[in-house]
Amino acid sequence: MPLTAGAVARLVHGELIGLEHVELVGVAPLDRAGPGQLAFLASSRHLSYLRGSGAGAVLMTPEFRALAAGPATRIVVPDAHRALRAVMAAMYPEPSPVWGVHPSARVGRGTRWEGRIAVGPQATIGAGVLLGADCVVAGGAVVGDGVRLGSRCRVSEHAVLHAGTAVGDRVVIHAGARVGGQGFRFTTTGNRAERLPHVGRCVLGDDVEVGANATIDRGSVGDTVVGAGTKIDNLVQVAHNVRIGSRCVIMAQVGIAGSTVIEDDVILAGQAGLAGHLTVHQGARVAAQGGVIGDVPAGATVSGYPARNHRDVLRQSAALRRLTPLVQRLERIAHHDANP
Repeated sequence: MPLTAGAVARLVHGELIGLEHVELVGVAPLDRAGPGQLAFLASSRHLSYLRGSGAGAVLMTPEFRALAAGPATRIVVPDAHRALRAVMAAMYPEPSPVWGVHPSARVGRGTRWEGRIAVGPQATIGAGVLLGADCVVAGGAVVGDGVRLGSRCRVSEHAVLHAGTAVGDRVVIHAGARVGGQGFRFTTTGNRAERLPHVGRCVLGDDVEVGANATIDRGSVGDTVVGAGTKIDNLVQVAHNVRIGSRCVIMAQVGIAGSTVIEDDVILAGQAGLAGHLTVHQGARVAAQGGVIGDVPAGATVSGYPARNHRDVLRQSAALRRLTPLVQRLERIAHHDANP
């Protein structure tokens, strides 16, 4: 949906500099934006892109408003990222669901819903399911027996909520995710591994988001729990009995082993791996590819394998780089002594 620069400024409560009637039909990065597109500048690292930008208008923070270079039409806001989100929501509105149950969908006995719902083609909803108002179950998705969904949830294409899963309000499950399945737990009898049954639930709090092809196992005896507001990226594995607090951010390809506790406001960067039966305390951060094998203190930032204080890791890496010339010199001396 096209907007003029003036309409964008009013939408984000920003200061308009330049032409009010510039028509904007999309959003693009500074270095690739054309005359009909809106770009944004929020960091001095991208100033070089501003000079050659062909954008029709630029969202920017106040420190850049007086720069001579770049597009003349500017919308000045305190927070360019937040303003951009508002503009994108207006320019690219999500299509409205087709309310009702598609004729090819299957709905089990005893399933109930409150208010309107949208169930897409070839979706399967088991027996005894409770769906809150304005829930969307997209085509090919599976909602197992006894699942509880709060209001305004979205289960995307081919996602699966296994039997007994409990989901709060405004939860988004992206395509291909698997929530509440059997965990990986076996006992060895003789020379044979036998699966232990998992009878706990998987419980997702309000405003949780689960990325595409992520997997969250149900609890073995107790529940696997994801706290309110936590965001889980694509291809994340959360094992049985894990308890994740509120407002956590868990990025792509993170693996969390069983019975680990992650407290509120923790950030786990991409490909971090966490061993089981440990605690990552409130506000801690694990850097990309960090390997956590013990508890992480509150507020700490750790990296490397085994994960330890991030500043220590950086100092050790710097020391190793400084040692390299010394090692090379010693090797030359040793070679000279061996071959006089």
